[in-house]
Amino acid sequence: MVSSKDVAKKANVSQSTVSRVLNNPEKVLKKKREKVIDAIKKLNYRPDPIARSLVSQKTRLIALISGPLHNPFFVDTTTSIVNYAKSKNFDVQVHFEDFDNNFHIYQDVLNNKVDGIILSSILYEDKIFEELKQQQAPFIMFNRRHKNRGNYVEMDNQQAGEVATNYLLNLNHKDIVWVGGPLSMTTFWGRCEGFKYSLAKRNLIIEEKDIIITDTSFDSIFLEVMKLISRKTIPTAIVAATDSIAIYIIDILKREGYRVPEDISIVGIDNVELSNHSIFSLSTVGIETDKNLGLIAIEHLINLIEGRQNETDIIQQTFETKLFARETTKGI
Repeated sequence: MVSSKDVAKKANVSQSTVSRVLNNPEKVLKKKREKVIDAIKKLNYRPDPIARSLVSQKTRLIALISGPLHNPFFVDTTTSIVNYAKSKNFDVQVHFEDFDNNFHIYQDVLNNKVDGIILSSILYEDKIFEELKQQQAPFIMFNRRHKNRGNYVEMDNQQAGEVATNYLLNLNHKDIVWVGGPLSMTTFWGRCEGFKYSLAKRNLIIEEKDIIITDTSFDSIFLEVMKLISRKTIPTAIVAATDSIAIYIIDILKREGYRVPEDISIVGIDNVELSNHSIFSLSTVGIETDKNLGLIAIEHLINLIEGRQNETDIIQQTFETKLFARETTKGI
């Protein structure tokens, strides 16, 4: 088998130079880099990942702590993260959050040697933040963030809540209900604040019963929707904190004989790929970019790992939102 030592001899460079070309090519002078690449091609060298990690002290492994897989937002972002990492010769160790207790997930991640951590599963006051800061590996949050900020990319969640609510208000809906997840997460808190702000600005009364908090599972949302349609006066519109919640609500309402949007208008937030499905074509709010937040975050993280971005530079991006008006909403 051809080894990196053979490549070094063929290119007339040191073995450490070969390693740098494989792991941090931008740190090698162009002339030397080209000699090494030429030698690799001529010798048909295939680097052993284990050997590379021993030389570079890197594992080429990234840990992803994602939100729940029942939410298509995390299907989209996990797919983007894994595919992009793979294109850069990184493997991704994927963990999905447990709403009851994420401690064991964090421990699994922190007990393993990884080159970087990307996570959306973090609470606003999560104690894990300080432990993450103590790790040598860089980390970045996406979709949610911690009160102490750190590296993150997110949607302007309050603006998203405002855009969704104002859209329904402009369609002449006044009896609007909010359905979202735990307010200990910045995603849900910000979007709920946007909902309340928009109603208050129109001098509309916000009743406690009109802000419905769930664990985002189908069973929990089913119970809340059944309570909703048993009210004496059923709301004319719903702002769902995520597209996932909106899709669940549409499914439940249709099973119970309600028409969307003829009986109830529904708008979601996230603009996941599934939201544009021809069966329901969900009205929703999303970010003003073709990339999803997971892809943006993994690009930043790999730049940090490979030294193309200074670790002392703070990555804090909040993206503007826009409305995608489709077929689950109508005026009254």
